[in-house]
Amino acid sequence: MTQSSSLELSSLSALLGLLSDGQFHSGEELGELLGVSRAAVWKQLQKLDLSGLELESVKGRGYRVPGGLDLLNENLIQSLLEPQIKSLIRQLDVRLSIDSTNAQALRQLPQLGAGYVCLAEQQTAGRGRRGRNWVSPFGRNIYLSISWLFEEGIAVLEGLSLAVGLVVVETLEQLGFSGLELKWPNDILWQSKKLGGVLLEINGDPSGQCQLVLGVGLNVYMPPAGAEEITQAWTDLHTISPVDFSEQKLGRNQLAASLINCLLNLLQDYAGCGFAFYRQQWEARNAHKDQWVELIFPGRSQVGRVLGVDDKGALRLETSEGEQVFHGGEISLRAAG
Repeated sequence: MTQSSSLELSSLSALLGLLSDGQFHSGEELGELLGVSRAAVWKQLQKLDLSGLELESVKGRGYRVPGGLDLLNENLIQSLLEPQIKSLIRQLDVRLSIDSTNAQALRQLPQLGAGYVCLAEQQTAGRGRRGRNWVSPFGRNIYLSISWLFEEGIAVLEGLSLAVGLVVVETLEQLGFSGLELKWPNDILWQSKKLGGVLLEINGDPSGQCQLVLGVGLNVYMPPAGAEEITQAWTDLHTISPVDFSEQKLGRNQLAASLINCLLNLLQDYAGCGFAFYRQQWEARNAHKDQWVELIFPGRSQVGRVLGVDDKGALRLETSEGEQVFHGGEISLRAAG
């Protein structure tokens, strides 16, 4: 990063901090507080507008972000991490904007290996399973990726995406949320609406060291305008919250720290216990248990009744040909019509 781009990023961060209170600020006031000209303020405001951030302008009053912003703060997140978790983190990297937190973690793997944690206010090329776009409006949700190394081969990672979904749900339950369910293999639901998802990317030796990037996307406060591209039923934590997000009783920094704590605890222990340790609790939140579903594969489909999952996280399906077992991959599950 050049010195000029670093200064520009610093100025943009400072401007966001001033607008985070949700109040009106005139261009002159913002310029004075930032020590820059009104023209420089206008340039930065244009960048915020292009980022998709909801920015309101009223003549004679100035600019504001309706509802304010709960910005991610690296120092605050660090202060909320468990001591043993801090020792596992090589770098906590909080970005204003990035193509994808998973892509960034993959880029850092050769240098940092395990323990790189990336969070971003916005993703410009966020990805879900099967190459789907993950809608990522600025400053509203959680986009989190963690890198890790496993020395025991790819087989020990079986069922990991299900276990990740489970510990995310358990973390949210500890924070007061209820009614959360899990959709095989890696979606988090509330009343059949998607709340979040998991994306694992794995490289390495089938019998040796494996490099993992674990990604979690969680809808916290999805603005309606930012959700226009979403093609399925969705919800966010603000909608289902037992607490008042507007008063920041539960902010994104606390949420991010809680997720980092639980996910690194999971990664540290997973090779020793595998999915079998988590299976019963996952089944207790299985959104489609005993329901008829359709599995969509490239070029074909399979209808059956969900019996549950096995110790490796594979889906057990009762079909016309008897029980069949399906592993994750290029498979989509939906309720049978």
